[in-house]
Amino acid sequence: MAEQEFDYIVVGAGTAGCLLANRLSADPANRVLLIEAGGRDNYHWIHIPVGYLYCINNPRTDWCFRTEADPGLNGRSLIYPRGKTLGGCSSINGMLYIRGQSRDYDGWAEATGDDAWRWENCLPDFMKHEDHHRLDAGGDADAAHRDYHGHGGEWRVEKQRLKWQVLDDFATAAVEAGIPRTRDFNRGDNEGVDYFEVNQRSGWRWNTSKAFLRGAEKRDNLTLWHSTQVLGLELGRGGEAGGGQPRCTGVRVERGGKAITVQAGREVILSAGAIGSPQLLQLSGIGPGDLLREHDIPVVHDLPGVGENLQDHLQIRSVYRVKGARTLNTMANSLVGKAGIGLEYLLKRSGPMSMAPSQLCAFTRSSDEYAHPNIEYHVQPLSLEAFGQPLHDFPAITASVCNLNPTSRGTVRIKSADPRQAPAIAPNYLSTPEDRKVAADSLRVTRRIAEQPAFARYSPEEVKPGLEYQSDDDLARLAGDIGTTIFHPVGTTRMGRDDDPMAVVDARLRVRGVAGLRVVDAGVMPTITSGNTNSPTLMIAEKAAGWILGGA
Repeated sequence: MAEQEFDYIVVGAGTAGCLLANRLSADPANRVLLIEAGGRDNYHWIHIPVGYLYCINNPRTDWCFRTEADPGLNGRSLIYPRGKTLGGCSSINGMLYIRGQSRDYDGWAEATGDDAWRWENCLPDFMKHEDHHRLDAGGDADAAHRDYHGHGGEWRVEKQRLKWQVLDDFATAAVEAGIPRTRDFNRGDNEGVDYFEVNQRSGWRWNTSKAFLRGAEKRDNLTLWHSTQVLGLELGRGGEAGGGQPRCTGVRVERGGKAITVQAGREVILSAGAIGSPQLLQLSGIGPGDLLREHDIPVVHDLPGVGENLQDHLQIRSVYRVKGARTLNTMANSLVGKAGIGLEYLLKRSGPMSMAPSQLCAFTRSSDEYAHPNIEYHVQPLSLEAFGQPLHDFPAITASVCNLNPTSRGTVRIKSADPRQAPAIAPNYLSTPEDRKVAADSLRVTRRIAEQPAFARYSPEEVKPGLEYQSDDDLARLAGDIGTTIFHPVGTTRMGRDDDPMAVVDARLRVRGVAGLRVVDAGVMPTITSGNTNSPTLMIAEKAAGWILGGA
């Protein structure tokens, strides 16, 4: 098939890619191609909030990756969901709007030597696309709220459409344990306890496909190819103006059963995520030279940091059986209960079917040695043995806690030169003494909250991990037994200074040593944010769009 040419090619119509396609095609002079391996986001469970249960580990919407057996998890392998549909992970994730802490972004500025990444310079990029419910007509925003939140943008942020008394009381217990209440986790210091705010609109999931492609897709200069697998990058030698370095000139794709080469006149932008982008770079000859030679891939540019520095949040789930509490376990254990849940959603778009995976949030310290919150809670009025399994037949809640700033580092490495073969994902959870200590201490914080009067009235019984485990060694080992990913992989194409040999991209997200190529997704984070990673990824895309359009 004859080659086609665009100005910009964006690989991956996920969180970052949808925003980039919107911003780059806003100028009718720019010809933009957006490529997505998955199909359209027309699966009904994508849009019903509780439908994440049916999207994760479903090949219709998920790449269905698995990790390698992990020593830190006592040899276990985990499912590793990554969105494979329009909207990417925003179509299957928890819908939780959390930016992290100001120190995260100040750390990025230090790592890159570029003050554009400081918190005060990232805040406008968060606000530009935000549509915060408290700023609606009749909303209760105060003057200070307007300094931190935007209104009228594409990315809707709403209050959850449910309350649970048992979670209200868990929040009060957290306050009794020394965690302050907060109304806003997103002003740079997220310490406190409250319900999560969510990316929903009127009880429906609000993914980036709805937010940034709906309407924009009608533009004559924006072309969307879904159900199209990118096989690799087209790379040639640059001219003297580029110092003779390699130049990315396009991509090779499989579309409709045919191989096609598509040219990019200006840039190719990888937004395939912290797993997909390093995989594509390695398959194309950009990455650690020894790894590429192992798979008989010609080394175009030996860039050792590609696929290194993988970071993720490992959640450790404590389950408490309770008495005298209304929980989802008891509501959903009968046909009548299930019918009531469905009817409430049908009539009001509220109740359990509007639930995000987690409802109550808390940020606090695992011990007094930390000057800032270093753990995050996701608390749910339900319990189960593992994701995808049935709810327990007794009333219970789950309090999951994760280390916000793990020191463990993992890898993403291709297993062969076949682009259809999943890469080896090795998070190396709990591989440092610091992470094992935080894991043990965080379980003690959970117990301290559960012992407070506000929650003690439910006579909580710790079902998992169990009070018989008390020592640091016991609790760290148990964390390995019960810990699971909270689906926040970042860092595998990290940005850094020019003298940092492991930096993959520069401060403006241009791939070092390769012209015409950027990475714009969660992989560029040098360190993981202190919270959920979806909204920070959108901020990165917003900032990058401005640089690309400005020629930076």
